[in-house]
Amino acid sequence: MARPDKAAAVAELADQFRSSNAAVLTEYRGLTVAQLKTLRRSLGEDAQYAVVKNTLTKIAANEAGISTLDDLFNGPTAVAFISGDPVTSAKGLRDFAKDNPNLVIKGGVLDGKALSADEFKKLADLESREVLLAKLAGAMKGKQTQAAQLFQALPSKFVRTAEALRVKLEEQGGAE
Repeated sequence: MARPDKAAAVAELADQFRSSNAAVLTEYRGLTVAQLKTLRRSLGEDAQYAVVKNTLTKIAANEAGISTLDDLFNGPTAVAFISGDPVTSAKGLRDFAKDNPNLVIKGGVLDGKALSADEFKKLADLESREVLLAKLAGAMKGKQTQAAQLFQALPSKFVRTAEALRVKLEEQGGAE
């Protein structure tokens, strides 16, 4: 029979899986407490990094409807539960892993879809949501400007053509 403290831990982990946009499983073997503290800071305010027990976390993930992570629960495991922008936290993990090769990204889940370690690295290479929205707004504004110039060009071209025709007719009429 399950002990109450373990059942509570499983319930809490399952809630974190359900409420997070993403969860990244990492292996932290060889990292010091100070390095883990630095890692937690680098993930940002919207992420929570917790060292977990594999068996309890596997049960919690299955209760939350995530069964694709079962193979990743081996060795010392920690989970980054991301509730905000996953790109920001993925960048924090990637940058920390570059400086500290003991941190190994195993994989994880993003909006219910399993992602490998390589896919999380690609996610980290994306620009932030704010930058992408700014680029989109700039592109939309540019297209509106082009459309306005196009609509303005048609009448002005017509006027120039009509004026050139009038001048040509005057020249021809004046010569005769």
